[in-house]
Amino acid sequence: MPRFEPFNAIRYASNVNWDEVIAPPYDVLSDDDVIELGRRSRHNITWIDVPRGGSDRYKVAAYLLWEWLEKGILERDSEPSFTIYRMDTVDATGTQRTISGVLGGLEVVDEGAGGVLPHEKTTKKASTDRLDLTIATAANLSPVWGLSLASGLTAALAEPGEPIGQIEVDGVVHRAERVTDPDRIAAIRQIIGSDDVLIADGHHRYGVSRVYRDMVRKATGRKDTAAELTLTFINELVDDQLSIEAIHRIYDGLSFDELKNALSGSFTIEPMTEPLSPATLAQMVETERLVLLDPKGEPSWLVARPGAFNGVRALDGAWLEHALSGSKAQVSYQHGLDEVLAELDNAGTGPFGGHAGAVLIRPTSLAEIERTAREGLLMPPKSTFFTPKLRTGLVIRPTQRLPR
Repeated sequence: MPRFEPFNAIRYASNVNWDEVIAPPYDVLSDDDVIELGRRSRHNITWIDVPRGGSDRYKVAAYLLWEWLEKGILERDSEPSFTIYRMDTVDATGTQRTISGVLGGLEVVDEGAGGVLPHEKTTKKASTDRLDLTIATAANLSPVWGLSLASGLTAALAEPGEPIGQIEVDGVVHRAERVTDPDRIAAIRQIIGSDDVLIADGHHRYGVSRVYRDMVRKATGRKDTAAELTLTFINELVDDQLSIEAIHRIYDGLSFDELKNALSGSFTIEPMTEPLSPATLAQMVETERLVLLDPKGEPSWLVARPGAFNGVRALDGAWLEHALSGSKAQVSYQHGLDEVLAELDNAGTGPFGGHAGAVLIRPTSLAEIERTAREGLLMPPKSTFFTPKLRTGLVIRPTQRLPR
């Protein structure tokens, strides 16, 4: 089972306004987002986490981290700690949720070794950006999101820790609390270390941590450095703790008629008389249907033909892969109904160019996520979208600096 350890966290000083310095994760930020966040403060975390400039940008990011520590903008805890991180939110169905998890250092294990489990295939990322940034700063800046399959973590985190700060963004309240009590730290470690941890979000970040760990091992000849762990937020895999949204499919490489013909072998295509709305997404779950959108966003129901998916995993993404295998369909991904419709509406002028159409899919259930991980299988890419997104800058975890 994986180790989960406290560490001497680097945090913003208590007199720093979180509204000015805390940011979304790097991989959801547009160029305009980065510019706007940078304008809020010259100490916004994106100046380090999203390096600007040319080939020296990673050295500049490392220098800023050191400078902010020297000037007291950032401070390092004098003793190891965990950080309880709570997110108070209302999900897409109107349900009030409080997601309570803990930030610490999760063991970096070899692929396939068990203990830390992926749940979906990942798309290729050619950029070495995260690795170069980790090497330069010797720090984990953005956390991986892990789900503990052990029971009892939510109860263990119920008691508040020492308040560190909070921020409200888009209706979500993000709160952080420090835990230094040795007995409580031991209890949290024991629970998380008693069962597997499933990666919910951040597969790429975890993979980069594995590469970095191996580089440190080779350079130092040691397997006991801080590079053996990586910054991870872990909460319990329970229904009331999580809000999972679907990541819908947008198709190119063929005409809409060709897309319909390819899908019709596995689905019947039926007219939809009511307009698209958030209620449509709930109706999809209730009636076990998907929705096909033409290039203008006009909807039709997709109803699975009896026996069409025998032997295929009961996942909409897997169904679509099966139905479109052998076709010319090229897939891209977009979450949110409004975002999909906007992407279709902007076809020809947006970054994707024109589109053949899109398919709205249903969120993956927690039970299916756990079953897939336990059986050592992987879902298709972009099968889950966990919300809300963790913020960056609440905690920075120092790692092992590579020898020069």
